[in-house]
Amino acid sequence: MPEMKIAVMGAAGRMGRELVRAIAADPGCTLSGGVEAPSSPDLGRDLGELAGLGPNGIRITADALELIARSDGIIDFTSPKATMELAGLAANARIVHVIGTTGLDAVMDAAIAAAARHATIIKSGNMSLGVNLTAALTERVGAILDADWDIEIIEMHHRHKVDAPSGTALMLGKAAAKGRRVDLTTASVRVRDGHTGPRRRGDIGFATLRGGSVVGDHTVIFAGEGEEISIRHHASDRSIFARGAVKAALWGRGKGPGLFSMTDVLGL
Repeated sequence: MPEMKIAVMGAAGRMGRELVRAIAADPGCTLSGGVEAPSSPDLGRDLGELAGLGPNGIRITADALELIARSDGIIDFTSPKATMELAGLAANARIVHVIGTTGLDAVMDAAIAAAARHATIIKSGNMSLGVNLTAALTERVGAILDADWDIEIIEMHHRHKVDAPSGTALMLGKAAAKGRRVDLTTASVRVRDGHTGPRRRGDIGFATLRGGSVVGDHTVIFAGEGEEISIRHHASDRSIFARGAVKAALWGRGKGPGLFSMTDVLGL
């Protein structure tokens, strides 16, 4: 089978450059191009040079439609609005769309689910193997321990992150809720301020920290009477997300339409 041609959306950003490096390092795929917004100062720049690999002759473009038409798949760590639009383009082209974008709302999720009737979409709040194993463990522990054990999820990211809680924190919250067989939308507590009263039995709490250059730190705490269990994942390098996304794209090739997650890719 020939190398899979993968395009990077948001190619000039930190994750975009990581993805360019990850694609270059994987013998199963090749870089078909990169897209940035029409207002980006990086339009026309050489993608290889921007990623620190040396010139490769591939220039950043604003024409997503043209690039998608000559690609087998796209990897997308952009913005919610851009991701929703790209899902439609990928669906029309019947190609693989790997989504690592976070902060999507219910309307956007519905649009992506509709696009998955025509394209192979792999969507995850986190593409790393370690985080997905952490989520699997969280679900298992949540299923074993009853609501007498309080669940709290603490996450910290760099100062530039714009959504909260993080997509990974929400992913872990959903895993805990699934284990407990409850609905996260009614069980989650996102903010505590002032006189909140005692903690409700069965709540799943979230605490958000932002600062410095932290790539990602997530801890799920199960707090019982007289004992505590913590499951933690610490990311020190963005390359783990890029490698996972490339793995997902290669896994999705030839799968046909459908909405998948990293648990499918990893067989968890």
